[in-house]
Amino acid sequence: MGSTDQGIDFVTLWRTVSGQFLLGEDSDHGPDHWRRVERNGLLLAESTGADIVVVRLFALFHDSRRENEFTDPDHGRRGSAYASELRLKYFEITDRQFDLLETACVWHTEEKHHADPTIGTCWDADRLDLGRVGINTDPEYMNTSMGRHLANQAADERKA
Repeated sequence: MGSTDQGIDFVTLWRTVSGQFLLGEDSDHGPDHWRRVERNGLLLAESTGADIVVVRLFALFHDSRRENEFTDPDHGRRGSAYASELRLKYFEITDRQFDLLETACVWHTEEKHHADPTIGTCWDADRLDLGRVGINTDPEYMNTSMGRHLANQAADERKA
């Protein structure tokens, strides 16, 4: 896959969003995490049929407006608002895609499950990277069968 999907220049978009991130390159919630979420999301989307553009945008925006590394309950809402600010300037998606992105960003730390496969894929992609902050991914919090499989596999490896 190239750097563009649906006409979006993801290289420029990533540069823009990373450049405004308050917590810096080495943050637990920064660009390295976003890349892992994107990779996880693309892997999961192969089996879930999730909208890849939404998954990639979620990876970029979900933690992009964090103000600290700890408790920051409104960061998903701020990330969604930032995506709205950049929409039409840096990327164009349908209203339906934006609704999915907004829901995924706003609720990714508050909600456990969602019936929509794109939102579930986004949340699983993020949760599969919880190990970076010392949290084991709980299969009960996963939305997709592949996400549950990967979480169970990680649990089995910890036991071994």
